[in-house]
Amino acid sequence: MSKVCAICGKKPMVGNNVSHANNRTKKVWYPNLQTVNAVVNGQRRKVTVCTRCLRSGAVKKG
Repeated sequence: MSKVCAICGKKPMVGNNVSHANNRTKKVWYPNLQTVNAVVNGQRRKVTVCTRCLRSGAVKKG
């Protein structure tokens, strides 16, 4: 399963953890993705969507 929302295309973000001593290490923030049964082109299909799309009603669950 790729970590990309099927509706809005939200992907993982990358950046740095910065410690108090200003040491920097790579960090990845993943979107909150859920697998839901949704109606796509009139058919019921499992899709991976972020919770923002679920909450906004962009996905018709079925």
